[in-house]
Amino acid sequence: MKLFEISFILFTYLIIVVNSDNPCLARQIKGQSVVCVCNLTYCDDITRVKPFKGSYVTYTSSEAGSRFKKNVGEFHSVSLKPKGYSATLVLNPKQRYQTVEGFGGAVTDSASMNWKSLPESMQQSLINSYFSIKGLEYNMLRVPIGGCDFSTHPYAYNELPENDVQLSNYSLTHEDYKYKIPMIRAINRVATSPVHIVASTWSPPVWMKTNRNFSGISHLKHEFFQTYALYHYKFIEKYAGEGISIWAVTTTNEPLDGYLGIAPFNSLGWTVKHMGDWIVNNLGPTIRESMFKDVKILAVDDQRFTIPFWFYLMIRENPKAVEYIDGVALHSYADKVVPAYILDLVSKTNPDKFMISTEYCEGSFPWQTNKVELGSWKRAVSYTTDILEDLNHNMVGWIDWNLCLDMRGGPNWANNNVDSPIIVNAARNEFYKQPMFYAMGHFSKLIKRGSRRIHVQQLKSFFSWSIKHVAFLTPKRTVVLVLLNESHEKKVRVICGKKEALLVLEAKSITTMEFYCEL
Repeated sequence: MKLFEISFILFTYLIIVVNSDNPCLARQIKGQSVVCVCNLTYCDDITRVKPFKGSYVTYTSSEAGSRFKKNVGEFHSVSLKPKGYSATLVLNPKQRYQTVEGFGGAVTDSASMNWKSLPESMQQSLINSYFSIKGLEYNMLRVPIGGCDFSTHPYAYNELPENDVQLSNYSLTHEDYKYKIPMIRAINRVATSPVHIVASTWSPPVWMKTNRNFSGISHLKHEFFQTYALYHYKFIEKYAGEGISIWAVTTTNEPLDGYLGIAPFNSLGWTVKHMGDWIVNNLGPTIRESMFKDVKILAVDDQRFTIPFWFYLMIRENPKAVEYIDGVALHSYADKVVPAYILDLVSKTNPDKFMISTEYCEGSFPWQTNKVELGSWKRAVSYTTDILEDLNHNMVGWIDWNLCLDMRGGPNWANNNVDSPIIVNAARNEFYKQPMFYAMGHFSKLIKRGSRRIHVQQLKSFFSWSIKHVAFLTPKRTVVLVLLNESHEKKVRVICGKKEALLVLEAKSITTMEFYCEL
């Protein structure tokens, strides 16, 4: 095929690609980037365009306002004397690492209440934006077992009668039936792949705890160890009765909070020895010897720096615990001060155990006085940086915190408001897709479950600029490369096999590139 014919085909293809989506209805936020507005009559969407051999498709979001802007280009033979490029990335699809499980967010009481506050057509638009083929195509969720801080009040299942060892009064609540379950069902109706749900308990009923309070320093009373295992089993059973499958349970949300009493919201503290004993004698057998034996058990469910305690030390105290544990759940709030090499230690010492990030949000720290910061590009970069680092250190997925919150970052009974990728303004029948929303999409849209991370080498030169990156070989046999440019416009060479593509990255941008690599 002649060069003119190839160029004409690409030009025609580019016109189709650029005009294939409803674009962002942009609203500029003073001092920030833009948010994309969805209302009663309009919402933007994102579709994947399949690349053909010899070409690539890129999707770019930037501080300047691009939101999944599409571009099509060609691969060429590798140049032996390239000039003027800020970075050169060499991809090797034959060198593979972990397999991806997926990406998603949390259906808390608050998220589902905010969703329900919208008119029905907009409820569907929000679900489509996250889970449908025209959205981010999320395939994971996290759901609290009972209440958490993102509820309107502290509560648990089977609060009465007290000391009910067999949990004879265990039943789901108004929050489950009116909010969380309807939202999950709506998600399952449009999701493009099975949605894997991780369930976590923040606090059991107070009668099981030493301090008889939802928050503060507490431990589980020994006489209720088996009851607490049953508490998890019954949740799986009740949700199964509603047609919702639970993929994994964690061994309690952020046990450090309850151990030290550092959180003002629902928590339960554990000692290392008691956690191991409970897994070996109670939770593990209760799950594995039931009809839900394939539900995964995830340890830690806390910050990176707690891995030495609620994983390594726990296993040393009770080696049998590792036989029941499928993986390690981690939160990302302390990632900026805890080196990622701690994740490599888990992979090396326990290669049969996967790691997954189960919670993160922006606006959670005391110095972040603006809990919701509409249009913040800085917060999108924070998300992107953390996901890139986690994936490059063998994480199999990344689950965001609340799918949506209100204009104040709530409701939250403990006044622990935070930010979210989607902010709901029910008074105006609008919701706003923040830069964080599109940051998540740069991973979830094209890095499908079953994708394998591949090796990327960034060639060094005197004039090279560092570009953060991660690459995967997908089940469709395409290569997906995610690039974060935190500086000015840059030119980047992407080499795979004997071909190269020459990209121009917008200033302060995230770019996802998909192509077939001809080795």
